[in-house]
Amino acid sequence: MISPLSRRQFVTTTAALAASAFVPRRLFAAAPSGTQRIVIRTDSEIGTVRPEFHGHFIEHLGSCVYGGLWVGKDSHIPNLNGYRKQAVEYLQELGVPVLRWPGGCFADDYHWRDGIGPAAKRPKRVNIHWGEYVEDNSFGTHEFIGLCRLLNAEPYFAGNVGSSTPHELRDWIEYCNYPSGSTLSDERAANGSAEPFRVRYWGVGNESWGCGGNMRPEEYARLYRDFAVYCRNFGGTDLFLVASGPSGNDSRWSRGLMDGLGWERPQGVSMHYYSGGADRSTTFTADHMSEQFASYLKVEEAIVQQRAVLDSYQKGKEIGLILDEWGVWDDIPEADERRYGKLWQQSTMRSAIAAGLGLNIFNRQADKLYMCNIAQMVNVLQSLLLTDGPEGEHCVRTTTYHAFSLFKPHRTKTTVRVESGDSSPSGLSVSASKSDKELVVTLVNPRHDVDLQVECTLKGVNPSPGTAQILHDAEWNACNTFDHPDRIVPKPLTLRVDGSQVHLDLPRLSVATAVLPIG
Repeated sequence: MISPLSRRQFVTTTAALAASAFVPRRLFAAAPSGTQRIVIRTDSEIGTVRPEFHGHFIEHLGSCVYGGLWVGKDSHIPNLNGYRKQAVEYLQELGVPVLRWPGGCFADDYHWRDGIGPAAKRPKRVNIHWGEYVEDNSFGTHEFIGLCRLLNAEPYFAGNVGSSTPHELRDWIEYCNYPSGSTLSDERAANGSAEPFRVRYWGVGNESWGCGGNMRPEEYARLYRDFAVYCRNFGGTDLFLVASGPSGNDSRWSRGLMDGLGWERPQGVSMHYYSGGADRSTTFTADHMSEQFASYLKVEEAIVQQRAVLDSYQKGKEIGLILDEWGVWDDIPEADERRYGKLWQQSTMRSAIAAGLGLNIFNRQADKLYMCNIAQMVNVLQSLLLTDGPEGEHCVRTTTYHAFSLFKPHRTKTTVRVESGDSSPSGLSVSASKSDKELVVTLVNPRHDVDLQVECTLKGVNPSPGTAQILHDAEWNACNTFDHPDRIVPKPLTLRVDGSQVHLDLPRLSVATAVLPIG
C-alpha cells in the first residue's frame, strides 16, 4: 500500500512493448460497429488459471480489519468467535484461495509479538501510516490464522524489513511453523495453538522503494539476503519467499534488485499496480472512465515486461511474478472516511468493469503470473465487501465481489487464445479457459456508448448449449448500498449456440461469463 502521491506517479509510469508482442491491445481499439466477432482457439493453450489469481489482501487500515472483518467476541454484531458472521459467509461462498496480511505499509512497522498472548495484555501502538490511530493489537497472528481457517485460505504473511531485524522475522516463522519442543513453538501452544500453522508464503518487506524503507534496489537486495538466509523451512514447511518488487512497471528497480541478489534467488517477486485518479468512485465523466479502463493496457504491458525481466535472471530457478496489490484507487471523500474509515471506497459498475478487465488480463497472461491480490477485501479501496462503520451491522457485497464470482468457473482450468475476427474490433475484452468437460468464456464490454452483439467461433470443439450470467446496470455509477444491497447482481443471460458458433448480446458496461459443455 503506497501513498496517493507515489500511486499517481507510478500509475503513469510504464514502457510500451512492441505492438507485435502485445496482441491484447487490439481488444480495446475503438469501432463504429456494435458487432464483434472473436475466435477462440481451444487447441492453443496458454497456462493454468491458478486459484491464487483471485487472491485477497487485508491491512490494519481504516475499517478493513477492525469493524470490518473483526468485531470482537463480545460485539452486538453477529459474529463467529469475533469474526463478522455475514462477511465470513459471503467470503466462504466466493472462495478465498490466499489472503495477505498485515500490510501494506503497516507491515514494515508491525512487530509480531505485539499481537500474541492475552488480548488485554497486548501493547497499544500508534499506526503511523494510516491516521495515527491507536492500534490495540487485538487482531494478531492467531486471529489471522483463525480467519484463514474459516475461509479455507492460504495465509500470506508480509514480514517487516523496514523497521525490524532478520532475527525477528526468523522467530516469527519458527513461532508459526515449528511443531513443538522449542521455546517459541511451546509459546504458540500456550497461546492456544498446539498444531503449527504451516505458513508457506512470506513477504520479505513491502514496497521497500517507498513506505517500507525508501530504499534503492541495491540497498534492499542486501537486506533481502540478510533476512532470507535465516528464513528456514521449520517443520518441513517449504517457504515461498517473496521479494519486494517494483512500483508499477519500473524495470530499473527490478534489474537493480536482481543484480543485487546474486545467487540468493527468491521464490517470488511482487509488483504493485493501481488504476484510478482524481475522480471519486461515484462521480466521474465518461472520458475519465474510459481513461481508467485504458490504463489496464499498461497493467498488461507491465506483467509482460516484468516477466521478461525475471526470465532473464532465472538461470534454472523459476521466480513467480506476484501482483500482490492491484485495483482501483479513487479520490475518496473525507466525509466517507470520517464516517466509515480511512480509504473507504464505494464500488460501482465502473469498478466491476475494472475488476473484469484485470481478471481477464490474469487469464490471458496465465503463463506469466503466480499470484494476484486485490486491494483490499473489506472497506478499503476496491473492496469486495462494505460495512457501515465499526458498529454497523450491515454488510454488502459490492459489484467487485460479483465480478469475482463470475470468474470463479475459470479456476484450475487451462486458458486458451482468443483472437479478434474483425479488422476494427470494439472495446471488448475476452478470456477463455477449458477443462475436459467445459469451456468458460468471460467477456467485458467497457464501452459506455455501444451495445455489442458478439459472435464467438470456437476452433477445435463444438459446444452444447450452456449457461451464462451477466453483471450490468444502465447507470455508470450504480452501486449496491446498505438500503439496496442487491441492486447489481449476476443475472441469467441468453446464449444462442449454432454448431461451433455462440451468439450473445452484451450491453454497454457489462461483464458476462458463459459456461459451455464440450465433453
